[in-house]
Amino acid sequence: MSYPYKDNADNNINDKEQEISAQKEQLLKQILSSEARFRLNNIRMVKPELAKLVENYLIGIISQGKVNYQISDEQLKQLLRSVQQPKHDFKINRI
Repeated sequence: MSYPYKDNADNNINDKEQEISAQKEQLLKQILSSEARFRLNNIRMVKPELAKLVENYLIGIISQGKVNYQISDEQLKQLLRSVQQPKHDFKINRI
């Protein structure tokens, strides 16, 4: 048995998600330089969770009004360094 309202609700949810995604992309286009956007897109392909974290952070500071200038590639690199977990080096000594 099929529920006709379920398909309509799923379409509405998908439409909302696409609208939110488009708004997010528009905000990021306004705040990031072209080089920074390119870097973030490359990161999104390799580490989507890191890209999403950075995007949410940037949108948060935009909505709070803390940034009213364009973020350069160097500034994005600094942000990425501060967000990423430090790597642990392990050294194995053979006896």
